[in-house]
Amino acid sequence: MEFAHTSVLLEETIEGLAIKPDGIYVDGTLGGAGHSSHIAARLRTGRLIGIDQDAEAIEAATKRLEPWQEHVTLVRDNYCNLPAVLNSLGIDKVDGIMLDLGVSSYQLDNAERGFSYRYDTALDMRMDQRQTLTAKTIVNEWSQAELFRCIRDYGEDKFAQNIAKHIVQAREKKPIETTGELNDIIRAAIPAKMREKGGHPSKRTFQAIRIACNRELEVLENSLDAFIDRLAPGGRLCIITFHSLEDRIVKNAFRRNENPCTCPPEFPVCVCGKTSRGHVVTRKPILPTEEEMETNSRAKSAKLRIFEKIES
Repeated sequence: MEFAHTSVLLEETIEGLAIKPDGIYVDGTLGGAGHSSHIAARLRTGRLIGIDQDAEAIEAATKRLEPWQEHVTLVRDNYCNLPAVLNSLGIDKVDGIMLDLGVSSYQLDNAERGFSYRYDTALDMRMDQRQTLTAKTIVNEWSQAELFRCIRDYGEDKFAQNIAKHIVQAREKKPIETTGELNDIIRAAIPAKMREKGGHPSKRTFQAIRIACNRELEVLENSLDAFIDRLAPGGRLCIITFHSLEDRIVKNAFRRNENPCTCPPEFPVCVCGKTSRGHVVTRKPILPTEEEMETNSRAKSAKLRIFEKIES
């Protein structure tokens, strides 16, 4: 199937990057190159580095970015390895970095990838199919306590305890092999009158398992300071999030880098020596327009935050 994906907050992100024709830009979640194609089209002597851990994304992006191939370098890797990728390319600083977080429409719609509760297929959910940990491993091998914390913390599901209990009970009879089997288990764990409130009953648990499988929040939290390190003065970091857990990590990291002082509030002057690394451009996140949300349902929960590096 085609790697189709409608880029969320496209114009706002491109504007937020403040692209210079001779600049160097990084798309750390390349996908089908929806955002990247618009970045590349604005370059003249500049360079775009696209990173994605999904082999199918790299293949699709290669085709889409062919008109600008002399300005583009694509790397199959996790964006957390951006510093090493830049070092390998002999690049110190860049003028902009963007992330469009979460799972792509292609990954959700490709039944074989096992991301969606809409299809009955093998449990997988790996963004990088080279890794060994799968959703099937999590569901069948993690303890009830680990499953509970995963569903509670990453899915924010109030029925996390009961869902974890039902998963453990079901796997004692036979391994849980498919998304359909997991769907049935989750449905049975939620009171009938609550099943359809707030969307599909499996939505939060599937999100939680996907986040855990791909270490999404850990990778994000451990990457942001390093990203800001590699920005040139005036460079911008644009991040699109899709749920409160991601957004909180981004918001806190941006605030910490804008005001890193650790001195007690009563100190008349700063003595810790930590200085601001930039400023938050978006005091409140940029949200999609009503029109975009009507035409692209994935945009409904999207938030864009932007940080700009200052002279060090």
